[in-house]
Amino acid sequence: MQSLNRIVGLQGARIRSCGSPRLRLSSRSSANQTPGARSRIYCACLLLLLVTPRADSSWWYIGALGARVICDNIPGLVSKQRQLCQRFPDIMQAIGEGTKEWIRECQHQFRHHRWNCSTLDRDHTVFGRVLLRSSREAAFVYAISSAGVVYALTRACSQGELKTCHCDPRKRGKTSDERGEFDWGGCSDNVNYGIKIAKAFVDARERTVRDARALMNLHNNRCGRTAVKRSMKLECKCHGVSGSCTLRTCWMAMADFRKTGDYLRRKYNGAIEVTMNQDGTGFAVANKAFRKPTKTDLVYFENSPDYCLQDKAAGSLGTAGRVCNKTSRGTDGCEVMCCGRGYDTTRVKQVTKCECKFRWCCAVECKDCEEAVDIHTCKAPKRAEWLDQT
Repeated sequence: MQSLNRIVGLQGARIRSCGSPRLRLSSRSSANQTPGARSRIYCACLLLLLVTPRADSSWWYIGALGARVICDNIPGLVSKQRQLCQRFPDIMQAIGEGTKEWIRECQHQFRHHRWNCSTLDRDHTVFGRVLLRSSREAAFVYAISSAGVVYALTRACSQGELKTCHCDPRKRGKTSDERGEFDWGGCSDNVNYGIKIAKAFVDARERTVRDARALMNLHNNRCGRTAVKRSMKLECKCHGVSGSCTLRTCWMAMADFRKTGDYLRRKYNGAIEVTMNQDGTGFAVANKAFRKPTKTDLVYFENSPDYCLQDKAAGSLGTAGRVCNKTSRGTDGCEVMCCGRGYDTTRVKQVTKCECKFRWCCAVECKDCEEAVDIHTCKAPKRAEWLDQT
């Protein structure tokens, strides 16, 4: 009963819509129904809402379109997103480039894990059904996708690629830090502009519905945006005799996106499982022994699958055929990666550069050396075991 109440809490606004005028039965049919029949219909409506999967963020597919971004052809955009796309094609181009970057970063962060942020070719949802579950992985993807848009827009702004944006106008005149006074100069990255546009575009889809998953996505989107801003750093150039730094010109710059990815990965490790609060406007921790989530914590509702086996319903691709490290005891080790199924070993020839020498002036010459290396890949599950998951 407790688990049912929790599921009902996740669907708050959807359940209330069962009683909306749009779903009300005709007066004739409702008049002839007994209280028991009406109760069964309500339960059927509730069940339908609980098992209906939520559509995923199709704007991610923009990255696959590249320079061919045509607003009317991007599946799943809501009205506000389509309007932004039509009004600001240069912004959409930057978002498309940013999408490729954050997907690469996601795959880097999880390259040694069972779930490795795999994308599906020619699939408008990009990640398939795996993100329909309100899991840690979904929390991370929404956060890093939002961060990727902020990063891409801010970078495009600083490079003069956007008509509506310039360097941060607030970084003018003189100011000081622990090293003394300096002059603002150069081009400070206008991260506030990137955050503003990213919030308007990315959050637009979530603001068209009022349910628990939308609230979770909005929270994690904000975590991603603030992660980029917290990675801003002060860069300076010294002026003076022999670079004595008696005068400094400084500007604010974003750190490499890898730093944001590393930060969000740590947030993934410490993500907090939550439930909806009673009034449906915020979160409560699922386990009272843990602290309440802050604005910088990733949150999720459901535990993750183990991703060991291919499971079409859950969107899991399984780990059969994945390369593993025989000597590692971590997540990339064969015991963990292969879920105890064992692994196959293949010996292959690998060509590497060796015996490198510096030749005056100015080149490095190397020989190509061949060596035999063992590649370990996870065994496929037994057929009966696989069929249980499909």
